[in-house]
Amino acid sequence: MSDSVMSKAATMEIPINSNGDTGALAEDDGLEQDLQQVMVSGPNLNETSIVSGGYGGTAEGIIPTGSIKGPNMQHSTSSSSMTAEEATRGVAVEKYEAVKKWGLNTYKCTKQMISERFGRGSRTVDLELEAQIEVLRDTKRKYETVLRLAKALTNHFYNMVQTQHALGDTFADLSQKSPELRDEFGYNAETQKLLCKNGETLLGAINFFVSSINTLVNKTMEDTLMTIKMYENARLEFDAYRSDLEELSLGPRDAVTMARIEAAQEQYQVHKEKYERLRSDVIIKLKFLEENKVKVMHKQLLLFHNAISAYFAGNQEQLEQTLKQFNIKLRPPGADKPSWLEEQ
Repeated sequence: MSDSVMSKAATMEIPINSNGDTGALAEDDGLEQDLQQVMVSGPNLNETSIVSGGYGGTAEGIIPTGSIKGPNMQHSTSSSSMTAEEATRGVAVEKYEAVKKWGLNTYKCTKQMISERFGRGSRTVDLELEAQIEVLRDTKRKYETVLRLAKALTNHFYNMVQTQHALGDTFADLSQKSPELRDEFGYNAETQKLLCKNGETLLGAINFFVSSINTLVNKTMEDTLMTIKMYENARLEFDAYRSDLEELSLGPRDAVTMARIEAAQEQYQVHKEKYERLRSDVIIKLKFLEENKVKVMHKQLLLFHNAISAYFAGNQEQLEQTLKQFNIKLRPPGADKPSWLEEQ
């Protein structure tokens, strides 16, 4: 069973590079294939040929480069061939080193992750910071619920306003065509028009509330969570190289091992600095996020409460005053053309 687990683990890919950025290894999947193509099926410079004719010329217009005589031409061809071969070799070596570095980093991080998961490896833990991160994730889930419900309320209320609009038009039409019930249909039409107008005002307030919560959840909080993800990847890398250094330190102290320990110490220091830098970034972002969240939600919750209370109390003046207080400009459903309320 352990063989199957390790076989599965060897195929796992952790999206971590040396910069700690996630999602930046999209080209690494094709990197090895590109290397093989350069090394195996690269251009054969000894079989190049010169076409004397234009595009699509016949075979008689092709002069093999090997048949060209003269010392100057041979020297030029040899120099060009050497330059092309050196350039090709340089690209191949560069890609090979990139693949090697990525593969080694991925192997170390995968090994560390599996060790942690099965309880055989140690991990660096910042209890206070991890508690704050967990609180943020839980807060984001709850705010997403508020956002989903607020959007549902907006949709339902919009449909109700549209129904009141249609009902007011119908009452007004019947008031003109039913002389015996002119007054009754008339004041019902006016009531529905007034309710519709107040409903559009409330919709403006709710839409502003939804927009602000959406920005807070899907932009501000998400940006902080992306930094947290980079920090967690850096933590995994740091622990992987720390474990590697600890294993080497327990081995023999011959010349080869000492050289490997020195190289591992350098890598450990690099990843430690990266981990500490991202940890500091996360702490700062969490602090500013909390301050911003309190400021935004204080304003939005006050707006939501005042607008809802004024609407259901039938206080049109207070409802309009609430929108002015928060600098909300109404955009009626008609958008480009004035609504039927503005035409009255």
